[in-house]
Amino acid sequence: MTRRPAPPLPPPKARRHLRETAALTQTQLASRVGVTPGTVRAWESGRTTPRGRKREAYAKLLKTLADEETARRTTRPPHAHPESTPETEPAPAPAPNSGSESDPVRKPLPPEPGPAPESGPESGPKSTLEPAPEPEPGPEPVPEPVPEARPAPVALTPAQAFDALYEFGAPALVRQTYLLTGRREQAREAVERAFQTAWEHWPEVARDRDPVGWVRATAYEYALSPWQRLRPRHRHPEPPPADPGDRTLLNTLLRLPPRHRRTLVLYDGVGLDLPETAAETEASTPTAANRLLRAREAVAGRLPALADPQVLHRRLAELASNERLGAARPHAVRGDGERRARFWTRAAIAFTAALIGTTALTVRTAPTHYEPPVSPGQAVRGVPPRVAQGSLSDEELELRHKLRDQLQHGPERLSPRLE
Repeated sequence: MTRRPAPPLPPPKARRHLRETAALTQTQLASRVGVTPGTVRAWESGRTTPRGRKREAYAKLLKTLADEETARRTTRPPHAHPESTPETEPAPAPAPNSGSESDPVRKPLPPEPGPAPESGPESGPKSTLEPAPEPEPGPEPVPEPVPEARPAPVALTPAQAFDALYEFGAPALVRQTYLLTGRREQAREAVERAFQTAWEHWPEVARDRDPVGWVRATAYEYALSPWQRLRPRHRHPEPPPADPGDRTLLNTLLRLPPRHRRTLVLYDGVGLDLPETAAETEASTPTAANRLLRAREAVAGRLPALADPQVLHRRLAELASNERLGAARPHAVRGDGERRARFWTRAAIAFTAALIGTTALTVRTAPTHYEPPVSPGQAVRGVPPRVAQGSLSDEELELRHKLRDQLQHGPERLSPRLE
């Protein structure tokens, strides 16, 4: 069995242009195709590509929008110039296959009426060498207003673009991170650290198709890091939500494994599509679907009223919105990130300088040749110890006198004499 070819789709920019030309929002187009607004946003940005029946429905809708735009262009009145169109010029014939009689092609406007030419007995045109009659004085023509030139779009500086991104995405990211951690200060700190990292890598983030998604992934990684458990602040729990329903839902979310909790928040809380959720959690699509099903089962097992995904989505939004989660100003976040970057840069320079100095000192003071160490002494048995010189004992004195007094046998000693 062979599959039929997938219907072609225009480029992502052309998809967005067709939707905007038809005056449709992403939510309206998503409702007509049967998907979420996040899915339409991903299709128009080029991050994902529709498949299966959704691709067919999306391609059919785009083709309809393109046909409507073509029809609007063809039925638009042509820009005819009255002074260049003679009065006796016939009207243009309707285009072939233009449709029913209810869509006629408009005729060009007739020229403005002018003074009729004088008729007389003289035949033939007037000579061009005769001076033209002076026009009668009349009201001075009013000059047409010159249309004001639109100012060219001013390019934003990196700081201004970062501030705009922070003000747009920081509040929502803080609420989403709160659903992952259940801690207000930790959620705020995670989002600020993520934006500081984005400021350090701003050229890369500015060229990314979804800068908010880049920051969101960084914030989630920081918030769910296992090193957070070793911090002293983690030992002191924060006050839970005041509403009992919100408190129960938050406790249920915190009991889920971190990966299941993150998948549930991305899919049912943020509204991402399943492939986008799998890409952000660095997992395959079947794995992300399995985690989502297990997370929903765990939540529905404890809160049966949240078995419906739409109800769960609404409750997650309410839980995140009921808490007062503020975010710092963008210039403060940028300043903290720059100070932290300077501190670590100076620390790295100081450590490198200390390492180089220690190496140079070692090379300077180290010996240039090898000197074998002196082996420790060992006691040798059977050899009498050496006796130090001192006063003779009585036996030694007696022996010395005896040797001196007795005559020793042997050749006599020769003593030199004078002759």
